Amino acid sequence: MKIRSVGTKIILYLLLTFFALVFFIPIFWMVSSSFKSLENTLTTELRWFPEKLNFKNYSQIWSKGNFGRFFMNSTIVAVVITSGHLLLASMAGYGLSKFHFRGREAIFMFILSTMMIPFQVLVIPLFIIVKNYGWIDTYTGLIVPAILTAFGVFLMRQYIQTIPNSIIDAARIDGCKELYIFYRIIFPLAKPGAAALGILVFLGTWNNLLWPLVVVNSDKLFTLPLGLTRLAKSEHGVKYNELLSAAVISSTPVVAFFLLFQ
Repeated sequence: MKIRSVGTKIILYLLLTFFALVFFIPIFWMVSSSFKSLENTLTTELRWFPEKLNFKNYSQIWSKGNFGRFFMNSTIVAVVITSGHLLLASMAGYGLSKFHFRGREAIFMFILSTMMIPFQVLVIPLFIIVKNYGWIDTYTGLIVPAILTAFGVFLMRQYIQTIPNSIIDAARIDGCKELYIFYRIIFPLAKPGAAALGILVFLGTWNNLLWPLVVVNSDKLFTLPLGLTRLAKSEHGVKYNELLSAAVISSTPVVAFFLLFQ
């Protein structure tokens, strides 16, 4: 039995190593090609490493491609949406899990039902609302429609439900106000759930293309996904080495954010 167990583990680790390499190869190719010249990128010969490190791709993308501005826009939008999402979803989850009032379950089921509606169906109504408020081509138009989702409320409600009611009752007996209980007791205990939600919201916002494409008109509010699409549709031909450099710039914060919360 012990030999069989060791053999099973060896096979398992070999499979995991194989799949890890399969997923790692495109990432390695992207990073390697971002340092290549355009000629080396377009060659039919397979070259895993650049002939020499070409940092010019990054400097050109950052300055001429205006990716510094795109990076700042994506950072502002992602950070504000993630922070607002965590705060509002946690407060809603706390109210729906620990407060007893008439219609609580009906409200929660209504919130859950909205998860069945694809975002593509909501794009036109959202656009009309944003346009009527005068939020087209503004940070407000990018941020407010995504500041809270039904999934965030659902995730935080389910996690906060696992916190014992006795802790909350003890705090109330000591005279603590509800906001104090939320900020000092509930939210700290719900940090694992908030971290998971934060990762999902940040990744989704950082990589979101559809909504910025609808609501943004000017280059000054372009996010990184919009900047990448503009590079991919250049009138002067696609410079794949610069495009891959931009992809590395776009993906680095996402990887760093994921590792930080991991």
